[in-house]
Amino acid sequence: MSLHQTVAAVTDRIRERSRGARETYLERVEAQISRGVHRSTLSCGNLAHGFAACAPSEKAALAGDVVPNLGIITSYNDMLSAHQPFETYPQLIKDAAREAGGVAQVAGGVPAMCDGVTQGQPGMELSLFSRDVIAMATAVGLSHNMFDAAVYLGVCDKIVPGLTIAAFTFGHLPAIFVPAGPMTTGLPNDEKARIRQLYAEGKVGRAELLEAESKSYHGPGTCTFYGTANSNQMLMEMMGLHTPGSSFVNPGTPLRDALTREAAKRALAITALGNEFTPVGRMIDERSIVNGVVGLHATGGSTNHTIHLIAMAAAAGIKLTWQDISELSDVVPLLARVYPNGLADVNRFHAAGGLGFLIRELLDAGLAHEDVKTVWGEGLRPYAVEAKLNADGTVTREPAPAVSGNDKVLAPFPKAFQPTGGLKVLKGNLGAAIIKTSAVKPERRVIEAPAKVFDSQEALNAAFKAGELDRDFVAVVRFQGPKANGMPELHRLTTVLGVLQDRGHKVALVTDGRMSGASGKVPAAIHVTPEALDGGAIGKIRDGDIVLVDGEAGALQVEVDAAELAARVGDVPNLSGNGFGLGRELFENFRQVAGRADQGAAVF
Repeated sequence: MSLHQTVAAVTDRIRERSRGARETYLERVEAQISRGVHRSTLSCGNLAHGFAACAPSEKAALAGDVVPNLGIITSYNDMLSAHQPFETYPQLIKDAAREAGGVAQVAGGVPAMCDGVTQGQPGMELSLFSRDVIAMATAVGLSHNMFDAAVYLGVCDKIVPGLTIAAFTFGHLPAIFVPAGPMTTGLPNDEKARIRQLYAEGKVGRAELLEAESKSYHGPGTCTFYGTANSNQMLMEMMGLHTPGSSFVNPGTPLRDALTREAAKRALAITALGNEFTPVGRMIDERSIVNGVVGLHATGGSTNHTIHLIAMAAAAGIKLTWQDISELSDVVPLLARVYPNGLADVNRFHAAGGLGFLIRELLDAGLAHEDVKTVWGEGLRPYAVEAKLNADGTVTREPAPAVSGNDKVLAPFPKAFQPTGGLKVLKGNLGAAIIKTSAVKPERRVIEAPAKVFDSQEALNAAFKAGELDRDFVAVVRFQGPKANGMPELHRLTTVLGVLQDRGHKVALVTDGRMSGASGKVPAAIHVTPEALDGGAIGKIRDGDIVLVDGEAGALQVEVDAAELAARVGDVPNLSGNGFGLGRELFENFRQVAGRADQGAAVF
């Protein structure tokens, strides 16, 4: 089928808008390719330092430029369940590289924080900024210019976007992303959410809550709900940066290890020393980025990617906007129901046919670009597959199933769950914002109610506990943007607002902060731009003002006369407490230079 006219038009618009930046980017990539990896021309001291810890045979190989050297960037730590499996990956990759006639070295490690641990805690204010720290840390590791390609070991929220920014910055190198896979299914996500609400209402104690949380998050691997971490994996496959079918295979399985070994060998095969040279800067283009956005909509993915994708694309000289994302949402149907957009987890999604099924449906409907380059070669169609294990321990691939294994979890295009994607841009006299509608019931997508203004999520929670919120209202939580305090996720508000919604109240959230990719049933206008500290109108809302959050028409309004709103002087609370403690003092410069949410909220 021919490409959908809206997908084609948005892609063309991005290409034209990006022309100058993209040309400059590609010129720099080509210049670096022409210089190449020059291990043989390094000084003897430089080179000796570079392979001092290698085996004698590897030293001989790396003394010239005839054997490819694979740089490993790892985000391993064993506190973060999704990244714990990476402990064994470097040795797997080194062994596979040796079998393929190459060498692999750990080029560097990057930090990986867990948003689940830091939700509602001061450390969450470092979360978004950690993305850019990860990009810079990766740059330090690869700056030694010892490598012919790189593999990136990352899964979670800010880690994959940060690694991607770095990979595109080092666009002269081939790049393959290697996932770890989701943990096996534990306590159902909807049951976990139920216990959280009971705890918020004081109906169960901390012991019961901890038991439920521990049964849900119970082992190595990614959390099984469809938040930012699992949206990351979808994006890497849709953009052709994973090997086909590798996103959602559980850790600690023979297939998972086989896919890791295969990724290492494939990375070595696409270096300049071989016949399939695929530098990622050439490989990724506007079509790849659009495919990622299409996948985000079709799966009801994380709102965080309305920020991250803009920053990732910019690293490759591509200018993506919220308007592009919104227009694609209007034509891409929702094909997956994974919690919080449904009851299933990612394991059930994968078992139903997973990304292979989804990619085929999108291609057949003309909603994704087929004519892209990937780490696997030409075209996205080779990703419409399911990866399986051969008897000899190698990976084979079969076409994705013709019929969904569970059409309540994964639907074919003609039976889409809804005709549009899960993300929409809101606009009005409060600025611009993002709303995720895929998990919000249609009758709750339009809320008009008096504002109740808070300067922190703690203040809202305190008002809830004091019984002050048993009514219809729009919670306005301001001074949560990048410049104010690093734009933390406010996921804990989901439980409180969910309780009030279940009591029959009409409630919504308006904030210049972020929400977790797992946030769901309460309508939330997030990433409000400009933020309050940057003079945004959200800082001028007063208690009792009528606020409209319209997820159908795409409106975000405060019903105040324009002249009066302009004349109001926004409040500025004392934010000094956000400037120190748990490392926040080290990020003062980040807060000062952070960009707007609709521009990627980057410090670069």
